[in-house]
Amino acid sequence: MAERDRAGDGGGARGGAPEPPRRRGQGELEAQVLAALRQARTPVNTGWVQQRLGTGLAYTTVITILTRLHAKGAVTRERSGRSFVWTPTADEAGLAALRMRRVLDGEADRGAVLASFVTALPPGDEELLRGLLAQTEEEAGDEGAGGGAGD
Repeated sequence: MAERDRAGDGGGARGGAPEPPRRRGQGELEAQVLAALRQARTPVNTGWVQQRLGTGLAYTTVITILTRLHAKGAVTRERSGRSFVWTPTADEAGLAALRMRRVLDGEADRGAVLASFVTALPPGDEELLRGLLAQTEEEAGDEGAGGGAGD
């Protein structure tokens, strides 16, 4: 019997007991919360986000996710009575970029990490990255040549 339990039979041997809920992937809940926040036209409270998710998450779980997103800079919050209202500052791509930046910030040799990252990219991604860097340089050059704010 112990061998069958370790084999991961999914609970079928327990007389049809329900399977445990599927474990979400890392960042999946954060992405869902950000998507819900982007649907809002104005800053919203935690209860609104919880309702919009419709997954039966506890209120405290939603607050925890929002607080973590706030610490990452992906959402802002402002006081509204005794609680907060939340606004997204990043989309899913922005959240992934924040994660990448956090990993990079944790390394002593940024140059080595970036070099390793770039050399491991497939050719299409490397071309895309080069194009984005060139575009960023052009935009920075345009801002510098544009003169003052009164133009």
